[in-house]
Amino acid sequence: MTKTIDFRTEPANYRHWKVEYDGPVASLIMDVDENGGLFEGYQLKLNSYDLGVDIELSDIIQRMRFEHPEVKVVVMKSGKPGVFCAGANIRMLGGAAHSHKVNFCKFTNETRNAYEAALEDSGQNYIAAVKGACAGGGYELALACNHIMLTDDSTSAVGLPEVPLLAVLPGTGGLTRVTDKRKVRRDRTDVFCSIEEGVKGQRAKDWRLVDEVIANSKFDETVTARAQEFAANSNKVDVAKGIKLGPLERNIADNGSLTYSLVEVELNREARRATITLSGPNEDAPADMAKFEGQGDQAYLLKLCRELEDAILHLRLNEMECGLWIFKTQGDAEKLLAHEAVLTASKDHWLANEVLHYWKRTLKRVDVTSRSLTAFVENGSCFAGVLAELLFAADRTYMMEGEFEGDNRLPAAITLSPANFGPFPMGNGLTRLETRFLGEPEMVESAKAQAGTAIEAEQADELGLVTMILDDIDWDDEVRIFMEERASFSPDAMTGMEANLRFAGPETMETRIFGRLTAWQNWIFNRPNAVGEEGALQRYGTGVRGNYNMERV
Repeated sequence: MTKTIDFRTEPANYRHWKVEYDGPVASLIMDVDENGGLFEGYQLKLNSYDLGVDIELSDIIQRMRFEHPEVKVVVMKSGKPGVFCAGANIRMLGGAAHSHKVNFCKFTNETRNAYEAALEDSGQNYIAAVKGACAGGGYELALACNHIMLTDDSTSAVGLPEVPLLAVLPGTGGLTRVTDKRKVRRDRTDVFCSIEEGVKGQRAKDWRLVDEVIANSKFDETVTARAQEFAANSNKVDVAKGIKLGPLERNIADNGSLTYSLVEVELNREARRATITLSGPNEDAPADMAKFEGQGDQAYLLKLCRELEDAILHLRLNEMECGLWIFKTQGDAEKLLAHEAVLTASKDHWLANEVLHYWKRTLKRVDVTSRSLTAFVENGSCFAGVLAELLFAADRTYMMEGEFEGDNRLPAAITLSPANFGPFPMGNGLTRLETRFLGEPEMVESAKAQAGTAIEAEQADELGLVTMILDDIDWDDEVRIFMEERASFSPDAMTGMEANLRFAGPETMETRIFGRLTAWQNWIFNRPNAVGEEGALQRYGTGVRGNYNMERV
């Protein structure tokens, strides 16, 4: 799988999903084109999916928030008779490189997290209307909804059959949601994940695997009634019209470097690193949210977030050997904070709310990316407010100290704002500063006391906001040594170490999902019992079970 994967799409290009809008209720219909796989060599039968199907779903969820804020309830259902969704396509998984499989699982989990959080963040409630088989990743789609309705007939069932069929971890996020979200008993979950045929009818409800079981003859009308009921009881403010998300403009150079309007990604494949530079705003901040809304998708903080997210996803899937990402910024910090203040002062405005939550989701993508992350706070940088979060997401941060010969830019500084103390929590439920200073909460308060002031190198070091400050004499050598050293380490060791260090503090369902993905699924997808020539993924559908090495490791 070597072709470039493009995460940019729009409704006119959808092949796998249909959306019908009816006032406050939207119907999200999965109708996968079996010949529309992202790669050759498999068909997407029975509403099974690959990354291309999920790229469309992610786009729909985003547009639902920004383009259709009038929607209060989304009903997810199948457009094919006899099947809701058969889950991730097995032929695709069997033929994919290990790195693609793991990154595919990560993206699908981020997509499910996005619509699972839509009720709390955006007032959009997702209902799964399950008719037919709903297995593996298909049940994960349903589990991420807030309410699951199952028709009571001879063919409709929910299941996580990966263990008996494929020799892999049941659903990653799905398994965690069964135990942590739906609070299914451990012994029942053990049974549930050990059977191929799934669980039907009243038993599925009794075990908390679904919320309602409805006679087939009354299913459609009950789903409609439930959606209208949820919409009527919603406290989401009525919004007459959203904003259109236009195409993202992006250029890719021959060496793989990316150029957007506000983001540049310089690739050095030989050195295995990517330098991501974010630009501050050129224009003054809009006077208020009415002006901001009038700018549509060209509003600075919305446009910057869209470009950064696309760059992250592109690098993850298309530049897997670039193991070191370096974040830089350039621009006017005060001007950036003025743009941010328009949003934070109007959090009750629907669009301000959506942009802030979009930044939250995008920063979480940074947190769970399996790359070494560093940030260089250089002269002229604008690591302020929301962009300062990148410093605290990074594994290390280097900052320039004092004057640099031939450099007439403003001295390197960091400016904190209210955005660094609450609006953008990590998956563990804490802010990045709270996670950074887990054993020193007083350091968070010290940092908070400096909010709004430009913090230069010596003070940033004293406040613990950076890893190292370097003067003109040492900067080039120290930075070079760090980059060369990082690129020489085992990527497996780095992924394990970084994933363990980034999420200090309490466990949540979200940290458990990505922790299991990083550790267990990463390991299982390398094991011959799953992916070897006689493994279950290779033999699936042949009528011959996998030939397992029976050692417990």
